[in-house]
Amino acid sequence: MTELVSSLNFFLAGGAILLQLVAVALVVSLLTEKNFLVTEWLSKHAILISFLVVLASSALTLVYSEVFGFVPCGLCWLQRVFLYPQVIILGIALWKKRRDVSEYVIGLSIPGAVIALYQHYLQMGGSEFVTCPTAGAGADCAKRILFEFGYITFPLMSFSVFAFLIILMLLARRTNVAARSASSTM
Repeated sequence: MTELVSSLNFFLAGGAILLQLVAVALVVSLLTEKNFLVTEWLSKHAILISFLVVLASSALTLVYSEVFGFVPCGLCWLQRVFLYPQVIILGIALWKKRRDVSEYVIGLSIPGAVIALYQHYLQMGGSEFVTCPTAGAGADCAKRILFEFGYITFPLMSFSVFAFLIILMLLARRTNVAARSASSTM
């Protein structure tokens, strides 16, 4: 593995940990129904933040497969199926200044998160109960390409992105509902 790939792996794993920490903080905010300064800012800019996260994630999947030559497995492709359309959905939402796309983002992120979590389970040594769609075709779903900090794998990074998107969209949805009900009572 080249020095560039090793450095990028380390940087991306650190980004996944950051997403995980922010997601936990957002869950606390959602459960306690309190808006902290950071959660208010994140909620206000949820579409832009989600777009940037999805765009970067999509671009990086292509860099790893098309530039660095890592062949994506079948489960990786399935995760991409649920990730790539979000670039378009969130891009249009930004362009049209729409904030009501949370259901679409959540709807695409839930199956992506489930697939990613299953693949992470496989890469951490779990037994396969669904056959890898590309088994025997050059890419093994259980093979680790990246392993940082003793638990970060590509599928866990993918899960972190999907989970962050789900939680951020739930927060934005709560804020949008509160704003609509406040404006309708005036």
